[in-house]
Amino acid sequence: MAPVFEYAPAPESRAVVDIAPSYGLFIDGEFTEAADGKVFKTLSPATEEVLSEVAEATEADVDRAVAAARRAFEKWSALPGSERAKYLFRIARIIQERSRELAVLETLDNGKPIRETRDADLPLVAAHFFYYAGWADKLDHAGFGRRTTEGHSGANPRPLGVAGQVIPWNFPLLMLAWKIAPALATGNTVVLKPAETTPLSALFFADICRQAGLPKGVVNILTGDGRAGAALVAHPDVDKVAFTGSTAVGKQIARTVAGTDKKLTLELGGKGANIVFDDAPVDQAVEGIVTGIFFNQGQVCCAGSRLLVQESIHDELLDSLKRRLATLRLGDPLDKNTDIGAINSAEQLARITALAEQGEAEGAVRWSPACELPSDGYWFAPTLFTGVTQAHTIARDEIFGPVLSVLTFRTPDEAVAKANNTPYGLSAGIWTEKGSRILAVANKLRAGVIWSNTFNKFDPTSPFGGYKESGFGREGGRHGLEAYLDV
Repeated sequence: MAPVFEYAPAPESRAVVDIAPSYGLFIDGEFTEAADGKVFKTLSPATEEVLSEVAEATEADVDRAVAAARRAFEKWSALPGSERAKYLFRIARIIQERSRELAVLETLDNGKPIRETRDADLPLVAAHFFYYAGWADKLDHAGFGRRTTEGHSGANPRPLGVAGQVIPWNFPLLMLAWKIAPALATGNTVVLKPAETTPLSALFFADICRQAGLPKGVVNILTGDGRAGAALVAHPDVDKVAFTGSTAVGKQIARTVAGTDKKLTLELGGKGANIVFDDAPVDQAVEGIVTGIFFNQGQVCCAGSRLLVQESIHDELLDSLKRRLATLRLGDPLDKNTDIGAINSAEQLARITALAEQGEAEGAVRWSPACELPSDGYWFAPTLFTGVTQAHTIARDEIFGPVLSVLTFRTPDEAVAKANNTPYGLSAGIWTEKGSRILAVANKLRAGVIWSNTFNKFDPTSPFGGYKESGFGREGGRHGLEAYLDV
């Protein structure tokens, strides 16, 4: 019998991050108190310790930030693209230089494992700024403007003005990069509101902007709750609104913006189907299933939260998947051996718990590996449900946690019908050895992002976005420029 090796603790040092006891709002290149002096605390989800206290923005602060962005827009938009690119390149290099510090900070404030922040989040953050820096002086050739047959310039793309951006807590720094990099590259200025539970990396980014010498007012960071976000979205001097978050809030934003001339992109929820055909390599598929739903504790809008398995391999795949889940390590997110970190907040843990209990109450069979949960912090064991039908709540509602619903199918047409039977349309995965089947099935799926024989792979050159209640507009790639241009 092969020996069983235990993993010794391998904690990343917190010493690389110096978190101040309090932070202000970042407006017009300076940190400043909120207009009414109010603050709120940000916690570590893994321990519930207070990391810092942060200023809570009011409507008056939104006014100040938007005014600063408007003043900065005139000069920033007039810079040649090659000059704007220099700032973006500088920001990207500073992010790389400070990546270890930022990864530890993100893990502390968000709860996700250090391996994910270090190996996925931070490299992608820098890559987005590098990528859009390369576009800054090529906007006339991005396919959004026009050139006359004589070769003279026609109506070339122009920046919109002030972008109001509201981002979620599941990928705080990466969602910031998705929003800010294309906005700056195209000549817009920004007022960004990070999520209430994960404000710290955005505030550290404000310091990076100063370190890079970015002109005052080009980027402004407002911390606060949903009221600050609502005030930013509704502000009459904001030209563009970009939001990533829940479908419910996205609908409210759409109602607010309706009837105005603001440009809007929404990247909302999902209930992605991961489809495994009988000819798929089982071990490879299992790894993709685990990545699809347990990466970032399942707190991913494009998570593969519905597993559709061809009936003939259901038992074999489930046995292999359960063996794999038994090897996942849950615990201290700063330990480099950890696979499953903490749930981001008590509120989110309560939602996951309630939906899992509803799944049991509706008759689905719940299974989790033997798993000891820490006594402090917000934790949920990796969980899968079998015996799930399309009528089950857990097969329809976005849980946004480490919970997988397993359904079966017999034919490709049935797989497509079940995959599309959702109000969402953000992502899907296809596992098969047949390239023709991948193309045939992918062509019928109503999902904005479709992975074949992999899952949750991202690249700044590739556009991302959804259909139906998963939102509209695209972020990333050449397509991501259009949302910030008057074309």
